[in-house]
Amino acid sequence: MKNIIVAQSGGPTVAINASLVGVLREAVDGGKYDRVFGALHGISGVLKEDFKELTIKDENGGFSYDKELADLIYRSPSSYLGSCRYKMPEAEDDESSYKKIFEIFDKYEIAAFFYIGGNDSMDTVAKLSSYAEKIGSDVRIAGVPKTVDNDLIITDHTPGFGSAAKFIATSMVEITHDTAVYEAPCVTIVEIMGRDAGWLTASSVLARNEYSSLPQLIYLPEVAFSEKSFIEDIKKLLEKTTNIVVAVSEGIHDSQGVYLAATSKAEDRFGHAQLSGAGKVLEGIVKGELGIKCRAVELNLPQRCAAHLASGSDLKEAAELGAKAVDFTAEGSTGFMPVIKRLSDKPYAYEIDKTDVRNVANQEKKIPLEWINEAGNDVTGEMIDYLKPLIEGETGVTYKNGIPVYADISHLTRPQGM
Repeated sequence: MKNIIVAQSGGPTVAINASLVGVLREAVDGGKYDRVFGALHGISGVLKEDFKELTIKDENGGFSYDKELADLIYRSPSSYLGSCRYKMPEAEDDESSYKKIFEIFDKYEIAAFFYIGGNDSMDTVAKLSSYAEKIGSDVRIAGVPKTVDNDLIITDHTPGFGSAAKFIATSMVEITHDTAVYEAPCVTIVEIMGRDAGWLTASSVLARNEYSSLPQLIYLPEVAFSEKSFIEDIKKLLEKTTNIVVAVSEGIHDSQGVYLAATSKAEDRFGHAQLSGAGKVLEGIVKGELGIKCRAVELNLPQRCAAHLASGSDLKEAAELGAKAVDFTAEGSTGFMPVIKRLSDKPYAYEIDKTDVRNVANQEKKIPLEWINEAGNDVTGEMIDYLKPLIEGETGVTYKNGIPVYADISHLTRPQGM
């Protein structure tokens, strides 16, 4: 069996397609595999046999791919193959979906399956690899890391995070310029993604430069949030300036673990709290306590897919991780996730290794407490040194009629059954 299936899962990012292209290029150009099938909408696409073949049979009977299209996919945001939030049951509770998946693997002569995603996707990889071992299947199962949240353990950082960090830092610089034009006191609160890990919010520190120290305050979910201390922080700053910008994670919570923005006890299918509105809550507190102008800005979805501000190093590493996953499976490895090991900050250097995916699944990497200041309202120099290399480089997005040109994704929006 010399064919493979690759799928994408979880939240979209700028770099997840680069990992897809990394898998495709190494599988074909590296001579590791023949046909490459893309499963539409994650593992649910495998179950439905909803595939988009990424390879083309050439005149010599071998397989190649459209290199121009691959280059375009590499620079395109979001998931070219679509995504899903499908949670695999435990095989001990319900084996039917596992049996079906491995029957499909046999049908398409699949030698390896690659799942590009975050923590929940690694859970799927772990379950499939355990089942493969149980039934004695030779199909190799690999996870390829992806998440803007940067919360996968063991790997130094995850593809998608660097580009999101670059967008956040750039947006903060632009907000700084916007808010600086007025004389009247004003507080601008920028809410940034991050339920339990504050990596994205911490990246706002990169907006500071030789003429601006904004955002002056950064609040992360790794430490308890105090409304009283928050107001005192604002008051102290108002003694020095009329322009205050605050970066805040959506997941800030009090000392009892109660989220400031928890609108209900609603959870998604993976058990994650559904949050919305930390910035608006703080806006109301500032207006009520201080009686000054305050507005909340929620960066929301643009954090994930701003390919026009993609980090060149982010996409490069994403592709390398996809390619190494292919190499590792070709060498016989299964049930793993490739990881980045940082060798130095200055100059930035790293190597790619692998770890058993069970070491990663269902765990979460948070910011080290020593990278957060004692007051809990800012980050340290160690965080800046960690972040800086991850946002370097641009990707050369092509424009047409003034708008970026990305890969056609109409195959994701077709009616079911077509």
